[in-house]
Amino acid sequence: MKNKILCLSPHTDDCELGLGGTMAKFIEEGDELFYVAFSSAEKSVPEGLPKDTLVREVRKALEVFGIDEDHFQLLKYETRVFPEYRQQILDDMIEMNRVIQPNIVFLPSTFDNHQDHQVICDEGFRAFKKTSIFGYELPWNNCTFRTDLFVRLEERHLEKKIKALSGYQSQSKKLYMSPEFTRSLAITRGAPINVPFAESFEIIRFNL
Repeated sequence: MKNKILCLSPHTDDCELGLGGTMAKFIEEGDELFYVAFSSAEKSVPEGLPKDTLVREVRKALEVFGIDEDHFQLLKYETRVFPEYRQQILDDMIEMNRVIQPNIVFLPSTFDNHQDHQVICDEGFRAFKKTSIFGYELPWNNCTFRTDLFVRLEERHLEKKIKALSGYQSQSKKLYMSPEFTRSLAITRGAPINVPFAESFEIIRFNL
């Protein structure tokens, strides 16, 4: 049976960074994948660029994975103030659960210290009560991380992740957007399970 997977990205690019290789692998294997970004993070657009830059860049990234427009949703919450909209965000997630009925949800880990990411994690746990939930890793936001689950990646999955991230030209100066960082983390996470590349996740809830 194929999975119905919902990837929750607080801001455009978070899911690509946290599980881009896994997204590529699951789609390749025929799973149905949905991507929801809660903010286009206009505050993160460098000065001089159009405010909708990240809207265009996320669509370009998702084309790399082959995610159709009807499996992509971009909400309009203001970045860095998600705690002010906690109930609205929960209501949105409850509706997503009703419409999509995913059996797997990926969201930021419980160790993520970004305020927006914490809200998506906390409210996701409440909204998807009957669903397996896995927390993805964003090392620059985590003082620590629990590697409960490993997803083996092939070179082609990693290359697709790197290609998708290369579409975020407005964010290219950030260290963690570089191909070298992406490849290094995949090698590090592959080492404990004796494979060349992997992504790791925190198990927040696992429903059989």
